[in-house]
Amino acid sequence: MFTDSHCHLDSEKFAADLDAVLERAAAVGVTRLLSIGTGELDCAVRVAERYPEVFATIGVHPHDAAKFGPQTPADLRSLADNRKVIAFGEIGLDYHYDFAPREVQREVFTEQLKLAAGLNLPITIHTREAWDDTIAILRANWSGRGIMHCFTGDPVQAQQALDLGFYLSYAGVTTFKTAESVRQSLRITPHNRLLIETDAPYLAPIPWRGKRNEPSFMVETAKRIAEILALPLDRVAQLTTENFNRITQVGQAVPPVLRYTGISDGN
Repeated sequence: MFTDSHCHLDSEKFAADLDAVLERAAAVGVTRLLSIGTGELDCAVRVAERYPEVFATIGVHPHDAAKFGPQTPADLRSLADNRKVIAFGEIGLDYHYDFAPREVQREVFTEQLKLAAGLNLPITIHTREAWDDTIAILRANWSGRGIMHCFTGDPVQAQQALDLGFYLSYAGVTTFKTAESVRQSLRITPHNRLLIETDAPYLAPIPWRGKRNEPSFMVETAKRIAEILALPLDRVAQLTTENFNRITQVGQAVPPVLRYTGISDGN
């Protein structure tokens, strides 16, 4: 069983055939998915309520930070009561597009970290061309569970995230020919901190690069990860699903945040 730890099932690109998309995912063993809210506050929740295999996040994407208003915290707390909400995100900083002023992004990011901590939810982080500020804000404001979504950093950045207790989630970029630094980061990621995602409909892995991504394509990323780590594919599926269950508390209690010791789980 595979778990897609980050996808955007509310995207208009899935509007015409989401049922078929999820059927194709199930057919290749992707049987649990985390739908990320990045539009209206309840966009992912609405999808999750329609499908038993789908869970949801809540939060305000850094692109929309300027829309974060006085009522937003109360609305997010209300949505967090939904049984399908298991994480907070994606939140963070994006200095590539600067759709919101950087100072506003930093303020909203910090506020949402406080909200997530109060709700005892893990966070999923978006960071683009803003690594140093992202890490600085996390060091100052976060001590809970967290995921670095679509991790594309180098091993030094991977180590910084691991030192903060974060899990690293690898997407289709891992299969790209130009992504050797990402693969180097994967090699130093402890097995008990590893997640897989699609970020669908974005970032389709080879051989579908440039096309609409969907959860069933995640298997190609998993195959590449299995090759890099010299693990059987079913072991990669097992590890990443167990890790997802642990960090999101799906079906089990969660131990304290796992701090990096430089030692994997031995597998």
